[in-house]
Amino acid sequence: MAQQRVVQLSTQRPTSTVCVLGTELSVDVCGAAPRDAASFHAQGTTGVKIYVVHDTQTVKLPSSVSRWPLAAGTEVLVAMEALSKDVGDEKVRVSYFGEDGGVPVGRAMLYLTCVDVSLDADTTRSGAVNKTLTDKRTWTWGPEGHGAILLVNCDRDEPATRDSRDAAGRSYEDLKDMSQLVLRTRGPRTIFAGHRLVLHVSFGDADKVGVFYGGSDLAAGGYKHVLGGEKLSYAVKPSRHQEESIFYVEGLCFPDAGFAGLLSLHVTLLDSPEKGLLETPVFTDTVVFRVAPWIMTPSTLAPAELYVCSVTDNQDFVAAVSALAERAGCSVTVCPLLENRNDRWIQVGAGAAGGVFRIVPPLCVCPPPLPPCKGPDFGYVAREAREGASSLDSFGNLEVSPPVMVRGKEFPLGRILVGSSFPRFGGRRMAKAVKDFLVAQRVQAPVELFSDWLVVGHVDEFLSFVPAPDRQGFRLLLASPSTCYRLLKEKQDEGYGEAAMFEGLKEVPKPTINEILADEALRKYNAFAQSCISWNRDVLKRELGLSERDIVDIPQLFKGNGDAGATAFFPDMVNMLVLGRHLGIPKPFGPVIRGQCCLEEKVRSLLEPLGLTCTFINDYFSYHKNLGEVHCGTNVRRQPFSFKWWHMVP
Repeated sequence: MAQQRVVQLSTQRPTSTVCVLGTELSVDVCGAAPRDAASFHAQGTTGVKIYVVHDTQTVKLPSSVSRWPLAAGTEVLVAMEALSKDVGDEKVRVSYFGEDGGVPVGRAMLYLTCVDVSLDADTTRSGAVNKTLTDKRTWTWGPEGHGAILLVNCDRDEPATRDSRDAAGRSYEDLKDMSQLVLRTRGPRTIFAGHRLVLHVSFGDADKVGVFYGGSDLAAGGYKHVLGGEKLSYAVKPSRHQEESIFYVEGLCFPDAGFAGLLSLHVTLLDSPEKGLLETPVFTDTVVFRVAPWIMTPSTLAPAELYVCSVTDNQDFVAAVSALAERAGCSVTVCPLLENRNDRWIQVGAGAAGGVFRIVPPLCVCPPPLPPCKGPDFGYVAREAREGASSLDSFGNLEVSPPVMVRGKEFPLGRILVGSSFPRFGGRRMAKAVKDFLVAQRVQAPVELFSDWLVVGHVDEFLSFVPAPDRQGFRLLLASPSTCYRLLKEKQDEGYGEAAMFEGLKEVPKPTINEILADEALRKYNAFAQSCISWNRDVLKRELGLSERDIVDIPQLFKGNGDAGATAFFPDMVNMLVLGRHLGIPKPFGPVIRGQCCLEEKVRSLLEPLGLTCTFINDYFSYHKNLGEVHCGTNVRRQPFSFKWWHMVP
């Protein structure tokens, strides 16, 4: 039972105060005692429970106990077990006695009115707001944890504005993005007419939360913004006929550096003093919310909708990925030229633009400037890279693994994978603002990989994940120059050394298998590329808890571009589109042997036994020559995790 405040008594006149159900009042019996008083006796009416703190022990005062000595530290605690029906209908009388213990030398009377004031949210995470015994002021992780949850309302349910900046909740759809906060007030209504109820938020939390309230007459103007931003408090006027006031709460920002994701909202009952005096707090109730983290969805989750940009030279590509999506039972949204501004990179387009990094949640996939694509259940997060942005700050350099178990620790939402210059000194690194943001989410602990050896520098240039029916439920695909060289050597030994690459492509050099194998500079560069991928392989095995049986090597060659780094020698097949068991793989234009591209044939032999179907899509001129592939030019909204993120223990 929480202690409330100290109530001063007077032997000159009765004292009246409010006691909130479930709390205690500390009654200062010593301060009102006459000078010649040596002991006291406290007696309450039937609805009052009295306890005495004396000599560091709390003793329940039965009615038979007549007196307690007055001494420093002596304290009387008063609690009420039922709501008052009328103002002042319960009382406590304190009688003071002198050394002789005879007739009382003074009396003090305390009139009590018991009311109930509570601020409640869905702290049990059951989907309903009920009063519970859980501690509303704390938030805990895990299946047995408790604490209310708040969504960041960064989509646009109304055509004109972004929700989190709206002045009012303009629609029922908008309110569905928010969490309910219920203020309950019970007891004699005249008490609430003589006291103020104030909903408030701290200055440090105000810019991270918005609270909306409809009042008693919703028809008068809908839900209005009453708290958050520059509004630090809101005076609530309880209705005479309504014991509940329902507020709607939205988060305005995700967890980040300097913000752990916890927000507190308070309601305080203030006593109306005599004229000219300040109001004094009678009782404060607090609810703590945790803002739901920004969560990435891995490519192994079922697809819901495919997105692709239509630009001036990719119509065949758009048609091919759309046909693949149809076979996968996945809807398609084509972002038109007017909205994408001739930017084809709908995957990496979530990256840096003018020093601002736009992190796109799984529900938003539009390239900068993004707002034209915002709508219901679409939103984005922007972060400024103060040190300057690089290509490593793009969404292609941000992947997430499927759920894994690592050295006994579960990661039920997978782990985020980002590329950097580590272990190399210097070089490009993902912007600190972005890395801090990813770490702050806590539920998908990031893993840093080495990607700065590539010109573009994205992790999706050498890895991807596909679903599998066995083991951990997925396979990690890694680009493999050594696998490619072994394949080409096999074909050379079979007598196909003169089979050429890139047949059917105009104005493209067509090296033969013999020429590729004889190119010592190319072989040396791919040995370097393989060493970089092998280093990442070891990191991935260690940080994702994988074994060699969880990894599939996909044949791939790279070429050097001076000091700029590596690019794919032929379309990079791991940079694929994964739609369930349907894979959209960049067409490699490998040597054709017995009517089949030997690279395609090899990939089919590796992936089709896993129940996957391989469709090779020509992206050579529309994407590959622009240093990207199928994955870079598409994005997918996927079905969310079934696992509840608050059940994990970071």
